[in-house]
Amino acid sequence: MQETVSVSEVSETSEGEVTARFADYPFRGSLLKDIQAAGYETPLPIQAACIPHALEGKDLIGLAQTGTGKTAAFALPIIERVAATAEMGALVLTPTRELAQQVSGMFAELGRSSGIRVATVVGGIPIEKDWKALVSWPNVLVATPGRLIDHIQSGNVSLKDIKVLVIDEADRMHDMGFLPQIERILRELPRERQTLMFTATMPQDVEQIVQRNMRSPLILSVGRRSAPAERAQQQLFDTHESDKTPLLLSLLRETQGRVLVFVRTKLGVDRLARAVSPRHRGVARLHSNRAQAERDEALAGFREGRYRILIATDVAARGLDIADIEHVINYDFPQSPDDYVHRIGRTARVDATGLATSFVTRAERRFLPALERLVGTPLPLTPSPVTGGHSPRVAEGGRPSRRRGQRRGSSRRSPARAASGR
Repeated sequence: MQETVSVSEVSETSEGEVTARFADYPFRGSLLKDIQAAGYETPLPIQAACIPHALEGKDLIGLAQTGTGKTAAFALPIIERVAATAEMGALVLTPTRELAQQVSGMFAELGRSSGIRVATVVGGIPIEKDWKALVSWPNVLVATPGRLIDHIQSGNVSLKDIKVLVIDEADRMHDMGFLPQIERILRELPRERQTLMFTATMPQDVEQIVQRNMRSPLILSVGRRSAPAERAQQQLFDTHESDKTPLLLSLLRETQGRVLVFVRTKLGVDRLARAVSPRHRGVARLHSNRAQAERDEALAGFREGRYRILIATDVAARGLDIADIEHVINYDFPQSPDDYVHRIGRTARVDATGLATSFVTRAERRFLPALERLVGTPLPLTPSPVTGGHSPRVAEGGRPSRRRGQRRGSSRRSPARAASGR
């Protein structure tokens, strides 16, 4: 039987006192040292909810919006538990290579002084390169499901000593068709283990895995399930397919910081990047057909500021923690409401604010009712300020010039002002 508990009910210590700082948890000194070096002082809600129960060895499901600090919520208890062990005691499964590398980076940062050894095995790179990581006596293994099964079948890895299993972004695993691989991996694990699952939504197939493989898990719900990032200002433009690129270019001119643009297909990413690059320096592409080294370079460049604009498929919609993304733009409107939530969750992460803009064509309007039911609020469409493939041209002196046939006093407003009504 599962028990759902809100954050207000679980953010207290066993003595009944609210845990206000990481220093209040019973962590080893080396771990507290790295927490302090990372600049962490006060746990975020999902961390305050999960860490005490994870330290007690309970199975749990962390339900929270994306960008709420879930990685540290499981990494810290795992470091505390397995840092002093010689065997591989923890397994973290993630849906994408990028998320696996991010999780590994978190373990490396927070477990440096505790002697944590992390191995990362993911698809997209020669499998021979995994061998060096696997023979380095890791006590934490971070993996994507398909590549881990390759190693299991080859006899390269044994999971018999795993004490803690983490399934990260479980709903994304479902969306990507990884649940059969998850079931295969679960059969290799000891029955006596702790299982932690983190997800933003709970599809029925994921619930069935929970019922078969978790022991009376505590469900810790933080915030409103499947809700968009609360600090993200949302605007939806009613537009035509032919006007999308001019509208995007107009928005890019008004944005100074990082911009993440979501496109439905890999071919669409490449085409849009070719259209944007001549007008804006610092454009990177991210999709699954790119080599792993190219994907790593695109993400690193975007994170470090060498690229201001990242054009990507949904491979970038889940789990990636890139600070200070000012603007997320759905160039192609997502067909799944959950994908909308996760896409715009790339901005306004943790305590930041941001802007989320979506282009909606006539054919895509049919996806709006399901999204509005999920988020619980109307999402009004604003007429696009760019029509006919043109945006207002700027004449000398900074005033928009009138095109032939346009009457005096009828100049158009910028997209941002059109959305805000100013």
